[in-house]
Amino acid sequence: MTDWGRLFVPSTPLLETVIRGSVMYLVLFGLLRVILKRESGTTGVTDLLVIVLLADAAQNGMSGNYTSITDGVLLVAVIIGWSYLLDAIAYSWPAAARVIRPSSLILVRNGQILHRNMRRELISDEELHQLLREQGVDDISKVREARIESDGQISVTTDHRIDQRNRRRRRQAP
Repeated sequence: MTDWGRLFVPSTPLLETVIRGSVMYLVLFGLLRVILKRESGTTGVTDLLVIVLLADAAQNGMSGNYTSITDGVLLVAVIIGWSYLLDAIAYSWPAAARVIRPSSLILVRNGQILHRNMRRELISDEELHQLLREQGVDDISKVREARIESDGQISVTTDHRIDQRNRRRRRQAP
C-alpha cells in the first residue's frame, strides 16, 4: 500500500532544501567559472552545471533518496531559479556579466602567439596550430586575431589583405 504522506510530505525542512540547493549551485558555479574555458566544450558552463545538478536532484527525488517528491521538486526549482537569476543579472548589469560570464581571451594577435594567454589556458603551440587548421588557417602569420571564446571554441579573424595577395599569386602562377 502506498504511503501518500511519505510520498508528498517533505522529509527535509523546506528552508534547508533551499539553502542546500543554493549553496551547492553557487559553489559549483564559482568553481566551474574559474575552470579552464577549453574544458567546457561547446556547452556553456552554466548550462553544464544546470544539467548535472538537475539530473542529480531529479534522480534523488525520483529514486527515493529523498523520502518525498516535494524535496526533489523544490531542489530542482531552486537550481533553475538560480540559473535564471544569474542570467537575468548578467543581462541587466554589464559589470555583473563580467563576473558571471567569462570573457574571450586573445591567443594570437597580428600573427604573434600570446604565450602568456596560452599558458593561462594551458594550450600548447601544437594544440593552437591544430585548432587553427580546423578553422582552415594553415599559416599563423595570416591570423589577425584568434580568441578562445567563453564556450571553449576558437574564433579566428584573418587578415584579408594577405589572403587576397595569396589568391592573386596562385592565379598568376603557371
